[in-house]
Amino acid sequence: MSIYEEIARYEPFNEQEARDKAVILRFLEQHEDAFRRENRIAHMTASAWVVNPTRDRVLMVYHKIYDSWSWTGGHADGETDLLSVALREVTEETGVTHVRPVSGEIFSLETLTVDGHEKRGQYVPSHLHLNVTYLLEADDAEPLRICEDENKGVAWFSLDGALAASTEPWFVKRIYTKLNEKLKTIP
Repeated sequence: MSIYEEIARYEPFNEQEARDKAVILRFLEQHEDAFRRENRIAHMTASAWVVNPTRDRVLMVYHKIYDSWSWTGGHADGETDLLSVALREVTEETGVTHVRPVSGEIFSLETLTVDGHEKRGQYVPSHLHLNVTYLLEADDAEPLRICEDENKGVAWFSLDGALAASTEPWFVKRIYTKLNEKLKTIP
């Protein structure tokens, strides 16, 4: 099944997801380069809400660009298997090598704004990340490693602690709180 089909059949958790799902599907229909960051308007990304086996802790990174504790994730860069992208990004950003999907299904959808910023000495204009999130699991005893290109810290937080650690109010209110609420519905 293609990622377009996966998104199309995804059941939104709330109004934000329903509206963002429509935006993402329309963009995919209209832009052949939706999976490449060379599309300066918007492009596909994948994120992970990484929890420990007891699902009472979440793995976060201190992201340099956003200057905040945040989830892991990154650009598709031409890859349409977004679960693979999410898994790769967890390993790259945290050093955790034994990470697995709780389910291969999409866990959440988001359209995220990205302010203009400098990356590797070049200006990146403001744009949108059309994001697919997966629920992943990792052992919270596994050693962590900072990815110095992208983050300044890697740590496990309690679910509430993750909300308190993030300094991005919109993410806390609209995304991380939703992910924690949705996590409670998973058997």
